[in-house]
This record gives sequence, C-alpha cells and structure tokens, in this order.
Amino acid sequence: MLLGRLICLTYLLLAVTSGTVLAKCGEIDENGTRYTACRYNPGEVAIRTHLADPDGRIYGGFDSLRRQLWAERRVLLFAMNGGMYHEDRSPVGLFVEYGRTPKSAVTGGGWGNFHLLPNGIFAVRDGKPMVIETKAYMAQGITADFATQSGPMLVIDGKLHPRFLADSDSLKVRNGIGIDAKGQVHMVISNGPVRFYDFARLFRDRLGCANALYLDGTISSVFIADSNRRDRLFPVGPIISVSVPLPN
Repeated sequence: MLLGRLICLTYLLLAVTSGTVLAKCGEIDENGTRYTACRYNPGEVAIRTHLADPDGRIYGGFDSLRRQLWAERRVLLFAMNGGMYHEDRSPVGLFVEYGRTPKSAVTGGGWGNFHLLPNGIFAVRDGKPMVIETKAYMAQGITADFATQSGPMLVIDGKLHPRFLADSDSLKVRNGIGIDAKGQVHMVISNGPVRFYDFARLFRDRLGCANALYLDGTISSVFIADSNRRDRLFPVGPIISVSVPLPN
C-alpha cells in the first residue's frame, strides 16, 4: 500500500515538473474504430525491452516490472506487450535486453502471424529507436541495446504489407509500434477488433510512420500510468516500456 501511494505521489510530481512527457496518450478514431495511441520522444524518456528480472524470473505482467524499475529508481510511465512468445513466455524471435541476447533472430518461414513475412524488429541503439524489416536488420549488422522481433511488419518503407487485404474478415484486438519522420515512437492498441489492413493504414496515414510493426493480437495489453490503466487479463512475455528517472 505504501509503495502504491509513493508511486502515485511520484506521478503527480512528474505531471507538474515534466507534463510534456505524461500528456502523450489519448483515444483516436479512424474509420469507425477507436484506438488508444501513445507518442513519446526518445530524447525525453527511456524506451526499453524487458523479459526477466535480475534473478531470471520472467515478469509476466506489468506490476512486477513496475516494482523492479522502482527499485532501480525509475518510474514506469507506459508498457505494452512487446512480441510473441512460447508457452513458457520466452520470445519466439530476437530478443535483446541491456545488450544481452538470450534469443537470436528467426529468419525462416512458418505458421502464424509471426511468420507472415516480412516480419520485423523494434530496436533501440544508443537511445535511438528503430523499426526495421528483419532481413534488413541482419544485413546491416546492427548491435542493439534493446530489441524484440515480431511479425508481420505493418508498414515497410511507406508501403503496407503486401499480404494485407482491405476486405479481410480477420478482426482482432491488435497492438503495434511505429516510428514517425521526427523519430518519435508511436505505440497503439485498438479498443476493438480491427483488420491488419486498417491497422497498418492508421500507422502510415494518420500517424506518419514509414515503418511499423505488429506486436500481437487478442492478448494485447497496456499499462498507462497517467490514465491509471493496468491491463492484467493475459500473461505477457516480452514487454516494451517507457520510463523516466525517479525525481530527486
């Protein structure tokens, strides 16, 4: 209880001292579907990927990650499930956390959305985030500080994924991440079922993201401190977080 009160007080202090950081989430409507969309400037916040705590215990949810970051004197502002995972919650594809790579990239085909090629990687190197198609990432020899692989890509260099259909009957709650021309990171979760085609167009046409990556569907979950949203319905594997240092 005391920890919760301290965290609430910290969020209030952040709202006063750095409100430009917190006021970046809101609901938007696009073609009759509502989304919760958050935008962050990587120069103002730290954007990272997470899987397990220092003792190797997989977080599995946002509460345990929030407690770990608090112990590191950081405040969790936002978190989202960050890629597909196996039954033991280990990542399906590439995963990098603090420069360590417990799982290498997967480049072959297979079953399911992850293998609806091209898939892609969200990565952060020297504080700069990127969304890039997997084979391009491998060809460039990028050494990331944080990274997670998922699929399919939603938008590739300004073009929608070639397999998406405007009249598809596959409707799911979905979440994804994209980078706009200013280098800002957009993380979006649909408030209801949406097809891939419409979700990709949202990133490209509404949010201005030339590259965007699908993270998952159905189990899509988000933590938004500013609006006190804490999804707990489904367990998660990899997590993407946005955090700031604890104020002195």
